Amino acid sequence: MIDSTLVIAFLVIFGVAMGSFVGAMVWRLRKQQLNDEKKHPVHTDKYSIVTGRSMCSHCEHPLAPIDLIPLLSWLSLGGRCRYCKKPIGATEPLLEASMAILFVVSYLVWPLPLETWYQWLDFGFWLVYVVLLVALFVYDLRWYILPDKLVWTLVGLALVNAVIQFIAIGHYDQWLEVLKFHVYGLLPIAGLYWFIYSFSGGRMIGFGDVKLGIFMGLVLGWEKALMVLLVANVLGGLVVLPLLLTKKLKRDSRVPFGPMLIVAFFIAGLWGDYLIKWYFTVHVGY
Repeated sequence: MIDSTLVIAFLVIFGVAMGSFVGAMVWRLRKQQLNDEKKHPVHTDKYSIVTGRSMCSHCEHPLAPIDLIPLLSWLSLGGRCRYCKKPIGATEPLLEASMAILFVVSYLVWPLPLETWYQWLDFGFWLVYVVLLVALFVYDLRWYILPDKLVWTLVGLALVNAVIQFIAIGHYDQWLEVLKFHVYGLLPIAGLYWFIYSFSGGRMIGFGDVKLGIFMGLVLGWEKALMVLLVANVLGGLVVLPLLLTKKLKRDSRVPFGPMLIVAFFIAGLWGDYLIKWYFTVHVGY
């Protein structure tokens, strides 16, 4: 049995590091997108997520190792670049702290036992989902788009995890149930959003939300995917209605819905079983 204190300490350190990585990844993806939108894009590895060096988002000066210590570097520099002295902003330290919190909370409230290799591997997949989803959250909130590179990576990881589930089960008589779990999971979000997207010609909802729904359905199954749909729309109403009433938002204004789906995904993934049990206990009586 692994000591919980050691696991939490590791998740804090790893989460802070991944938060720093997310900040860099979002910035590089944006630079790649802007470069690709040019009539004559420059082919460079400068903004590569894998091989590109960390740099200041203002002056693009390469950062030294001492500049890359999560949280501590930002605090020691007073939130400014060491080289151009421009404000770095609070996004980076917020991402680092938030990711550490998400990692630890995921471990503390994880709804399944963590005993076998597969159970730990499944939790590892979840942490990777968290990293990519937080990157999508920030990107969509800022620029109203869900980058294909991140969404399709999530879909690919969900499919790999599904294959591992088939292998881990080892009983062919249960394979059909696992297959139905994943296939039916595509209907509530991806199915409905694809219909709305097709019906409205993309005016009511973006295709990025459809693709994100594919990932969420594969991971959660139809019950929790339906919960994501309901919770996301409630969150959307709580955010949009006050802005409309105070006229800070117009009826034709663009509102990124990806962040609502992502928050709802975390709620359904971590607390979905408890919420479903509570609903049937209160409203159905069993």
